[in-house]
Order: sequence, then C-alpha cells, then structure tokens
Amino acid sequence: MPADPKSPSANWHHRPVPLTLDHLRRHAVARSLFKPTTLMRAIAKLGFVQADPIRAPARAQDLTLRHRVVDYRAGDLERRYPRLALEEDFFVNYGFLPRAHHALMHPRTARETWTPARWKQARAVREFIAERGAVHPREVDAHFAHGRVTNWFGGTSSASTHLLDGMHYRGLLRVARRDGGTRVYAVRDAGVLPADEAEIEARLDTLVDILLRKYAPLPDASLGQLLSYLGRGVPQWRDARAATLARARARSGRARVDGIDWIWPADENPASRRWRPDAAVRLLTPFDPVVWDRRRFELFWGWAYRFEAYTPAPKRTLGYYALPLLWHDRVIGWGNVAVVDGALACKFGYVAGRAPREAAFRDALEAELERLRIFLGLRDP
Repeated sequence: MPADPKSPSANWHHRPVPLTLDHLRRHAVARSLFKPTTLMRAIAKLGFVQADPIRAPARAQDLTLRHRVVDYRAGDLERRYPRLALEEDFFVNYGFLPRAHHALMHPRTARETWTPARWKQARAVREFIAERGAVHPREVDAHFAHGRVTNWFGGTSSASTHLLDGMHYRGLLRVARRDGGTRVYAVRDAGVLPADEAEIEARLDTLVDILLRKYAPLPDASLGQLLSYLGRGVPQWRDARAATLARARARSGRARVDGIDWIWPADENPASRRWRPDAAVRLLTPFDPVVWDRRRFELFWGWAYRFEAYTPAPKRTLGYYALPLLWHDRVIGWGNVAVVDGALACKFGYVAGRAPREAAFRDALEAELERLRIFLGLRDP
C-alpha cells in the first residue's frame, strides 16, 4: 500500500537537514580551500588578499595563495603584479584586490583633512611622478627634500613617504610595482563620484558581498566587525554602515546554531554534501580566510589562537609567527617554520599535547612540508 502523502513519513526525504556547527565548519574550510587555479582567478574568487611584510617563512599573501594557485612560488604575486589587473590598497585591511573591486572605493575622502599647503605639495609631487611615469620614494625625497616626520609607532620616517602614503590612500597614486619591497608609485585617476544614493548603496552592497564570500560562514557579530573595518576603506560612507548591514542580513542565508546567529551567501547551503574538506594537512598564515576571524576560530575549534609577532618574546605561548595547522576540517595545533642554512626548520605544538598517531597524519604532514620546500625554492619540484 502506498504511503499517505500527508503522512510525515512520506516526506522525510524533503525535510531540511538541521544545521550544525559541523556543517558550518566543513562549509568554511571546503569553500575557502577551493581547487587550485590561476593567480588572477584565485584572487578574484577570494575577492581580496591581505598582505603582511613579515616573512616567516614567507609573506602572508604568498602563504595564502600557495594553497589556491597552481604551482605557486613565494614572491610570484610581487613579480607578476605589474602585468595584472590588480591594485594594492586598504580595504578592510591592506592588501591586493582586483581593479574592479578597487574602483568601488574611489574617489575616497580621507578622514584627515589636508591643509592648502599640503595639497600644494601633493600636486607638485603628482606632477613630478606624471613626468617620470613611475617613481621610488627616495627620488621624491631627493627632489623635494621634504624632511622627516614622526610616525604612528613613535619612530621617524621620510616626509615624502608619509605624503606618498596619503596620496595613495586618497586615490591620487597607485602602486605600479615593488622595488626590493618598497612601493614604486605611478599617477592614478581619482575615479568618478557615484551619481546618486542608489549607486552608493549598490557599491557598498557589492563590497560587503565580497567580504561575505571571502569569510563565510560568519557569526553575525563578525560581519558587523568587518563592516566597521570597511569604514577605513570607504570613510566617506561610514554613516551608511547600519543600513548596509541591514541590507546584507536581509539578502543572505541565515540561521541560529547553538545560540549564535550565522550568515553566508544566499546561494550556498552549508549543510550540502558538496562541502567536503580533503584529507590534506595545511599550514595556514595567521591571515588566511579560514582562520582570520578569531571569534569563529574559537567556535569551530574550541581553543584560542593568538598572533604573537608583536608580543614580547617572554609572553608568547605559541611562537613569533605560529601557523595554524589544519588537518581535514580541524585546526589541531600550530607550527613555527623558518629557513635555517638553506633547510626548513619546523617546531610544532598540538592542542591535545601531542601529534595524532595515525600514519595518515604523518604522511600528510610530510607532504605539506615538501610542498612548502618547493614553494620556498628549497627543492626542485
């Protein structure tokens, strides 16, 4: 006898799967660590790559991209940047983003108001750079002799560098390339002002969607935190934060899991079986999107990860630049990695107090270290 179509048992296979923290964790890991692709496609998929100058054992942007770009090597982004449709700029933090995303933030109105004298300096420097095409800061300093200023951490830096930073932030200049790690600048058009309020809302919605697609699934509170950071990328629209957040919540997927409100792109289902993290071991930069949100980190993995590069050495518990150690969809510890006398030197710590005993883990860890050696140029592929 066929089942009564009104009976609950007849429709069991149509019932939505109850969303759990396990679903959210697998969703977060699998969607971020997508199948490696080309450099531009990976950056477009990420939407933005955070940069950091510390090399331990490589810069954060390189450590992020090595998991997501086919045959990526340390320094590839800097070497290829002049030929790619990318910009260096401040978004929610400093890094690299596709030119189309960058244009959404400009023309940018800085919170610091420049005096007429400062604008006169900026115009003169811009003309100087326009005549030469691309200019190193020391060329500007040598030509204009701007002197030195006290920077935010109490040291001194070139006044020309300070001025160039301000011009770059305002969209008057762009980073054309790096020379030994130093930004070399070229002139950039300031951009076009949004025509009306609707266009401003559309730009802000696109920027928030970039953030959500990079870091999802997120606790709702973390999305609010990202919106506050976006205020540095688009200070001219800081007052629109509350309305922008409300629109993001309305158009996104949402659920309350274990007392926490979570949010993700509406076209994704965190409970779907498609989200299957692989069995690899990965050493992640502290700024990798998988581990960037410390609130989410503790919810997913049950322990507190701290970035301690700027913590006095005697107070460190994990290490100077501890890399979170991911296995399957679990961050089970951390590694401090350096290159010593041309060889990889590693020291690991584990939340459980010891490494997993499974041979599969040992094999996966060695495979990750071998990938790291090739990435750093310590061994031929």
